[in-house]
Amino acid sequence: MVGPVTLSSRDRLTIGELAARSGFATSALRYYEELGLIAAERTAGRQRRFRRATLRRLAFIRAAQRIGLSLDEVRDSLARLPADHVPTTEEWTRIAGTWQRRIDDRIDQLRRLRDQLTGCVGCGCLSVTRCALSNPGDAAAAAGPGPRYLLDAAPDPEGT
Repeated sequence: MVGPVTLSSRDRLTIGELAARSGFATSALRYYEELGLIAAERTAGRQRRFRRATLRRLAFIRAAQRIGLSLDEVRDSLARLPADHVPTTEEWTRIAGTWQRRIDDRIDQLRRLRDQLTGCVGCGCLSVTRCALSNPGDAAAAAGPGPRYLLDAAPDPEGT
C-alpha cells in the first residue's frame, strides 16, 4: 500500500511567493482562501503554504474576472474542474462554452452602450428632455432597476 504523497518545500509556495508569481495581493489570496477558491496547507508554525498548482487556479480566477464573472460564478466554475489533475480538453471545453456565452452577452451590452451613448440611457429618471420621448411614463422602471435600455435590448413598455 502506498502512503500519502508528501510534497517537498520547493513544491510549496509561501503567500508572498504566490503573490509575487500570480500578481494578486496577499490580502486577495487570503480572501480567496476564505471563499474556498484556493486552499493552503499550514506549517507547524501556522504559516500558509500553497501547492504550485494554485498558480493555475489563480490564472483561471484572473481570466474569469476579466470577462466579468463574479466570485460566486468563479467558485461554481472551479467546482466543475478537477482538483487532482490538469483539466482535460473536454473538461475545459465545457467551462469555456459557458464563458463564451457570457462574453457574447457582454459584447451585446457594450454594443448597446456604444450605440446609445449620445442618447437617453433609459434610467427612468426623466431628467433629460428626450426621456419623455424615449421613456414615456417611466416605462423602463417596470423592467427593473438600472439603465434598462443598456442592460436589455429594449424594455417592453407594454409588458408584452
